[in-house]
This record gives sequence, structure tokens and C-alpha cells, in this order.
Amino acid sequence: MISSNTTIVHPVYYRIIERRGNGWAFKEGTPFINWFDEPILSQKDLFAAFDTSMKKVAIELFRINGGKQGYYIADIQDKKYYYCGIEWEDVKFKLRELGIGKPDSMEA
Repeated sequence: MISSNTTIVHPVYYRIIERRGNGWAFKEGTPFINWFDEPILSQKDLFAAFDTSMKKVAIELFRINGGKQGYYIADIQDKKYYYCGIEWEDVKFKLRELGIGKPDSMEA
């Protein structure tokens, strides 16, 4: 489970989802930068803006490995889905593999 002091920066179209039991927990997060001072979309509206829904994404996530427990990343812009693993660090590693972020210089 992600703690309240966990920080990760990623594009808005990358969504982090956790499989818990029989359900999917879509992480909302807090915007880091809003260059154009646009209103913040609800999670439902954000998915609709990328021509998808949380239900469609959950179906795709289930398809990639049968709904295994742990963290997933959905690129709702390009409709690509990734399984990360069961630890939060697995999410950071997968994002780095995808070219998002860099190792924290304070983590050593």
C-alpha cells in the first residue's frame, strides 16, 4: 500500500492502479504542475478525455496476467498496460523503464 508521504511524478495519462483482493484501486494523486491553469478533471472525466473508462482499463489490466495482485500502470493515451509488481518500488522501476523519472539522489 502507498503511504501518504510517497511522491512520484508522472504524466497525467499514466495512471497507477493497484489490484487488491477482487477490486482495482485507481490512484488519484495530486497535480504537481498545471502549466495552463486548467481545471482539474475528475478521474472519470480524465479517462473519458482519453476515450476510455476505468472499467475498460480494468478489463485490459486483467487480461495482461489474470488480475494478479500488485501494482499496474495504464498509459491511457496510448492504451498500453503494464504489470509492475507487488512493491511500490516496482512502480518506480517500471516508470523508469518507460522513460519516466530518474533515480532519487537522496536514495542511496
